[in-house]
Amino acid sequence: MVKKSAQRSALKYSAAATALFLSSSAMAAGTWYDARNDAMGGTGVASSVYGSAVLVNPALMTRAKSDDNVSIILPSAGIQVTDKDKLIDKVDDITDTVDRYRDVIGNLTFADYLRGYPELRAASGDVADKLSDLRGNKADGSAGVAVAVTIPNETLPFAFVTKAYGTAHVRANVVQGDIDYLRGVANGTVLPRPGDQNNLRSSANGLAALTIDYGVAVAHEFTIAGQPVSVGVTPKVQKTSLYNYTASIYNYDKNDINNSQYRSTDTGFNVDAGLATTFAENWTLGVTGQNLVSRDLQTKEVNGFRDTYQIRPLVTTGLAWDKGPFTVTGDVDLTETKRFKTQDNSQYAAVGAEYRVLDWLQLRAGYRADMRSNDENVATAGFGLSPFNKAVHLDLAGSVGANNTWGAMMQLGFNF
Repeated sequence: MVKKSAQRSALKYSAAATALFLSSSAMAAGTWYDARNDAMGGTGVASSVYGSAVLVNPALMTRAKSDDNVSIILPSAGIQVTDKDKLIDKVDDITDTVDRYRDVIGNLTFADYLRGYPELRAASGDVADKLSDLRGNKADGSAGVAVAVTIPNETLPFAFVTKAYGTAHVRANVVQGDIDYLRGVANGTVLPRPGDQNNLRSSANGLAALTIDYGVAVAHEFTIAGQPVSVGVTPKVQKTSLYNYTASIYNYDKNDINNSQYRSTDTGFNVDAGLATTFAENWTLGVTGQNLVSRDLQTKEVNGFRDTYQIRPLVTTGLAWDKGPFTVTGDVDLTETKRFKTQDNSQYAAVGAEYRVLDWLQLRAGYRADMRSNDENVATAGFGLSPFNKAVHLDLAGSVGANNTWGAMMQLGFNF
């Protein structure tokens, strides 16, 4: 019984971890989670504060005021999951059903044969029902975490940043032959033989990419034709691990997830860059480009299948209006978000607003839409707390969309 419980826990842990860390329906179109920006629809290209600018648009580090101090984000983190078919719960359910099926097979007696295998027939029918319900199901999710230290100054503000973010797509591959066999056993038209259960081929498959960036950002404000224009750049070392993982629904081992036969790793160089300018007193226009160096990375070949993960420049423009206690902003992607070649691309547009109710309390809301209609649109909301004369910042945000889409983000920051 302890072994079965461990197997169930392992399978559910794997499904949840894969959906959270290895999926593709990201709250942020790019490589970051910032709870303030995410609460405002995932915007930030023109509206980020100087301490979180390194995550979105490094040019905005020049927005720091003369009395602003060193800013530390420790950490910024977020997740978003789209599980339309409730695959994660179903995997746990079918694991219980398969456990019962295996118990029956492992304890068959001659008396069961004489009685026509009633327990086996019932257990086989249950597994067939679960497989039918799983057929065609998929789950998507994303997760990210970041740590950043920003040192403001009037000449060359700079920051150190480390980000880890993952994308993935998980799907159930149900083989019709498994259902036909189990239905046959259930209705008595197929006579089970020892070892038949080992020939069942239904599986769960996940394509995943987990990337870690280590970067140093710098920014400077120039005057061009009398107009102040800030430029920021973040060169970074980028390590990406790809997973092409297939696990049998019937014989799952959690230790296989990180097995070298499913994982490939690549380390290279990349760069983020941004521009920002303030005009008409209360307006800011920003443009940012993430991962400006294109790279194609191959997964390992597993069961005759491999895919290519595409790292491509993601260019986004943003416009923000800021006056008194209000900020209103909008972002639009100028390029598509690419993933694995077998997945559809997305391209986002977002709007958001912030109302600073008190010096220490901020309320936020927004909306984010995929213009390609491949990812779910989400409504967002959140709030910020900045007590102790704004020395501490706590930001929380959430998102919700159709097809069981939800997300949660938090960020803890300190100003010294």
